[in-house]
Amino acid sequence: MARIVMKFGGAALASIEHIRNVAKKAIAEKERGFEVVVVTTSMRGMAKEIAKMARDLSDNASKRELNALFSTTSHLSSTLVAIALQEEGYDAVSLTGWQAGIQTDDMYSNARIDELDASQIEKHLKQGEIVIVAGGQGIDNSRNITTLGKGGAETSAIAIAAKLKAERVDVYTNVDGVYTADPSHVAGAQKLKEISYDEMLELSNLGSQVLHPRAVELAKKFQIPVVIRSSETDTVGTLLKEEVEMEKNLIVRGVAYESDVIRLTVGYDAYSNASLADMFTILAENRINVDIIVQAIIDGLKPTVSFTILKEEFAEALRVLEDSKLSLGFSFADFEIGLAKVSIIGSGMTSHPGVAARMFDRLRREDISVKMVSTSEIKVSVVVPQDEMIHAANVLHDEFNLEKALYI
Repeated sequence: MARIVMKFGGAALASIEHIRNVAKKAIAEKERGFEVVVVTTSMRGMAKEIAKMARDLSDNASKRELNALFSTTSHLSSTLVAIALQEEGYDAVSLTGWQAGIQTDDMYSNARIDELDASQIEKHLKQGEIVIVAGGQGIDNSRNITTLGKGGAETSAIAIAAKLKAERVDVYTNVDGVYTADPSHVAGAQKLKEISYDEMLELSNLGSQVLHPRAVELAKKFQIPVVIRSSETDTVGTLLKEEVEMEKNLIVRGVAYESDVIRLTVGYDAYSNASLADMFTILAENRINVDIIVQAIIDGLKPTVSFTILKEEFAEALRVLEDSKLSLGFSFADFEIGLAKVSIIGSGMTSHPGVAARMFDRLRREDISVKMVSTSEIKVSVVVPQDEMIHAANVLHDEFNLEKALYI
């Protein structure tokens, strides 16, 4: 029997009525002949309430206890969905991450899945039950509960789908698909019928909140089709897969942006003191994500390397650099705030030279200053002043005619 995995986010679990709606969607797939696994995240607002309770008790709670605490939020929603399904007359069982066989490393709050033993899920599916798994959590080798951090629930869903050889994963969100840009801020943004793994990965890395990059990477690795769809309305979503049909031969298929970007600049007295490998290895070991990197070596000036990080990682990045200053050999570190990143994405860019020049020319004509640039085969990103971010996104969406394309 074919299998389907359904992942529901916080918006879909916001109330008892929402939970009943989740149960109805799962029942509909069951009635279509699928074996169904539902993956839940926490109910909307629940994590914040629990975090406040923990802070009221202690400003220095251990990571182990905080992970155990936050894992209860998705566990709560999974059990409520199971109860709703049972009330409708269907056999259903809820499983925690560790009961579902999710084995992780021991990096609390940002754990990675090492193994997945799906034998318990398989057993319940063979018994005709709908299985509801608490997403975003697992257990490490010491049997401590871990949480997977951002994107953990959809990552759990795709990992389970890969292990079960599911037909697809349906990700239910508060949007009805993937758009050429954020429709709430970019005029004429259109919904895409399909998007490739590579394009979605770039969009996710560049600020789109629809699907986390780690989930996209896993879907691409195991070639799992993913449908991003609305939890509120019964509309066709966006299909994520390897190859897509190119609507009207679009070169650029999306514009993404990300606010609160910080540029960190590290300077050295001499080039011989600089080791980019050492610096970025230390940052990576502390799981600090570095994005755009620019190195400057100019005669007569001290060599520098600049890179961008997100605001929430700024304090940790400074701490790591300061703790490692002697071993890294740099003489000073500086930073600039009030920046944003705006990007254009499209697999058609690979075979169409001149896209970056067209982008830069339009930004110049709009008097939007470009502070840093990063490119790949299918994207171009620029760092601009944050107060120009929305303006830049709109003019680039217009420049590449995304509002005139034919979509669903």
